[in-house]
Parts: sequence; C-alpha cells; structure tokens
Amino acid sequence: MCVVIPARNEAAVLPRSLGSVLSQSYGGRLQVILIDDQSDDGTAAAARRTAEDLGRSEQLEICAGSPLPLGWSGKLWAMAQGVRRAEAYHPAPHYILFTDADIAHEPGNLARLVARAEADQLSLVSLMVRLRCASFWERWLIPAFVFFFQKLYPFRWVNQPSNATAAAAGGCILIRRDALERIGGLAAIHRALIDDCTLAQAIKSNDREVFGEGRLWLGLSDGTRSLRPYPDLDSIWTMVARTAFTQLDHSPWRLLGTLVGMELIYLMPSLALGSGLLLREPVLMVMGLVGWGLMAFAYAPMLRFYRLSPLRAFALPAIVLLYTLMTIDSAFRHWRGRGGAWKGRTYASG
Repeated sequence: MCVVIPARNEAAVLPRSLGSVLSQSYGGRLQVILIDDQSDDGTAAAARRTAEDLGRSEQLEICAGSPLPLGWSGKLWAMAQGVRRAEAYHPAPHYILFTDADIAHEPGNLARLVARAEADQLSLVSLMVRLRCASFWERWLIPAFVFFFQKLYPFRWVNQPSNATAAAAGGCILIRRDALERIGGLAAIHRALIDDCTLAQAIKSNDREVFGEGRLWLGLSDGTRSLRPYPDLDSIWTMVARTAFTQLDHSPWRLLGTLVGMELIYLMPSLALGSGLLLREPVLMVMGLVGWGLMAFAYAPMLRFYRLSPLRAFALPAIVLLYTLMTIDSAFRHWRGRGGAWKGRTYASG
C-alpha cells in the first residue's frame, strides 16, 4: 500500500494530516510519498519533523516536485510524480491512496477502505470527507456544498455497477494500481481541473468495457475530516467559482439550464409564498409553502450530519442565490482567462 500526498504550501496542517496517515492502524506494509509541489513555506521540513516525532521516518519519502509541464493541472502533475515513484518500489503497491495534504484520517480509515475494496473487488473507493464547518460562513454554506454535490452525483447511482454515473471526492481516493494502468495512468486526464470526478469517470467507463460493470464506491465520512478553513465568504466563493463552470463543460447552454433549474426548484417556492401573501391568494400561498417545506425536508439530513439545526434548511433559497452568483462568476472568470485559479496558479481557457 502506498499513500501519495500532493502538498503545496501545507506546512501548517501537516503535523495533524500527515501524522494521521503515518499513524494508521493498517496491518500491511505502508509507504507514504509526499510530493512537495514547489512550496515556499517549509512544507518538506514540516513533513520530515512530523515523521521524526512519530518515529516513522522510514515510512515517509519526500520528493521535490518538478516544474509544471504545459497542459497539466498542478495537483495531477504532483500526483503523477508520486505514482511514478510508487511504481518503482519492489514489489509495486497493489493499492494507491490519493489524499490531500489537509485531510486528517481517523485511525482505521485506510484498513476499512482496503477491506471494502477487497470484499467487493472494487477498482476505486472514495470518501467525501467531513468538511470543516466552524466559521459563520462555513456553517451556512458548506453543508449546502455537499448537498448539491450529492444532487449532481447521487451516491446510490455512483455505487450501482450498471449505472454510468461516476464520481469521487479528491480528498480520499483509494485506487487499484492495475485499474489506473488500464486507463493509461493520470496522463489520460492530465488537463482535468475536476480531477477526482474525471478520474472516477475514466475508471468506471473502463471497468464497464473490461468487466461489463462499474466497480466504484463513494461514501460520506464523519471521522475523516478536512482541516482546510474557509473563514469568510470570499474563500468559499473562490473555491466554488474555481471549477463551477468547468463542471458545466464551459457550455453557456448548460449554464443557462442550470440557472433556470436552480430558480425553478429552489427559488420559486419562496417567491410563490411571498406573492401569495401579497396578493392574498391562498392557493399560491399553499403551493409555495408546500414546495418550501419539501425542499427544507430534503436538506435537513445534511444539516443533521453537520450537527446544525434543521431550521437552517428554510434559508436554502438564499443559499442557492449565493451559489447561483458564484456559478455565474465562475463563467465570467473563465471567459476572462482566469478560470481555475488556485494556490498561485491560473489555468486559462484553452
């Protein structure tokens, strides 16, 4: 088993995140490869200290990332360098875990992922980790982010072998090395900004050709968590706007369809209720109230997962309005050649 961690300026979180990987209660051989992606904050030194403090220096290999080639996204290039190093081991690892440098894994997470993959003969197993939900804006917007992700990629569909829907969450992806080789490695998706779902789609499509069924599993984790803070609206806005229009394949028509759909599903009930109250139309009021109630009912389980009051579900129309504006901004960023800006790199439209 080999864990590949791309890290760019992550010195502050590595004692917790890398420490959680090195401390896994995993019975087999575990090697961790951290790719220092041209950091300038002492990421490599922080990683080395963390391993030394735990007495696990022999399990950690730190590789200095090489300059980003034309056409590659930064994270995928770092991951590809980690895979190349892992493949040089003797014996080569059967599984590779891709995890972000800001993810803290609960002690038995790796063993459970491998057990699930072995039991069901899966090519890829992924977890949507519990995102940080502490600041004012995180509490209002982060549960909705996960809620909308599940609407785009229903986990039940992803996990059905006969269904073509595929998705993964980039913070925690366990993949069989031979499955990765069958799609041509990460080079096959080297331009992808939404690397996790693109990888899952490539794996599932290949599985359906080779085995006649997809072999993916995507779940939601409570114990494995993201340490990345989103302290204000601007940080969440940037995170969403970076890839929202990419998710729509940079299509103005899909953007228009998405905006209309969001308006009809999430904004119309509140508008209908408001209009019914103003016009004193009981039928309109009832329709709006029922629609708003059903929407809140659907959202409430995600709020309970994040240990927040279900009453927050009635604010979903306002939250949807913010996400709609973020999506529109994502399109404008793409058209201005600033799409995909992240950690000092900008991936302009090609």
